[in-house]
Amino acid sequence: MHIGLIGGIGVAATIVYYQRLTAAVDRLGSKLDVTISHGDIQTLIRNNLADDRATQAELFARQIERLKAAGCDCVALTSLGAHFCVEEMNALSSLPVISGVAPLDGHFTAQGIRRVGLLGTRVVMRTRLYGQLQQTSAVALDAEIDLLGQAYQDMAVAGSCTAAQRDQMIDAGRRMVEDMGAEAIVLAGTDLNLAFDKQDPGYTVIDALDVHVSVLADLAAGRCSLDEVAMTK
Repeated sequence: MHIGLIGGIGVAATIVYYQRLTAAVDRLGSKLDVTISHGDIQTLIRNNLADDRATQAELFARQIERLKAAGCDCVALTSLGAHFCVEEMNALSSLPVISGVAPLDGHFTAQGIRRVGLLGTRVVMRTRLYGQLQQTSAVALDAEIDLLGQAYQDMAVAGSCTAAQRDQMIDAGRRMVEDMGAEAIVLAGTDLNLAFDKQDPGYTVIDALDVHVSVLADLAAGRCSLDEVAMTK
């Protein structure tokens, strides 16, 4: 299956998606057929902060048309933050949209995890992953959402993480585990791998990117059909 990715939101996240998807499909003994359409992260940030879902959905719909013209069979966003307009985008999309959020609840349940702590964009933390967790409870550092959200945004735009930002994110996760009962910290922002990769924070970390990539890899390798995966809602 030919996978379409909407990337550039941000660039570092897109690179990680490409790297991990390529590796996952290779492990399955298959070949990856993928096309990436580059989006603009600054436009996404403005529309996200303004909650301008319609405008961003229209921009994504145009990219999806280009991906369809390139022969893609489905499309995925390389950013959980970009899912803020997923309902509007899904209504306009000419291709099936493979959700990066919908598979998470089942993944947590399969791991026996009942409560997670969230790190990501302001909207992801504030809405507890867009309210799509049905079997798992989620917590966030509500008093620090703006601070953590800005730090995450700065990382995504820069495509890099400072030592101070890394310490800030790891400490936020630790406090959700120790003070709020989180059994795992979910990297619900694709660029958070910049802070957590090759780190041992002393608690369980689940990268939402890996869950999404696993679904996309199974599709790319023909191990499942579009009817069997969790689409956007």
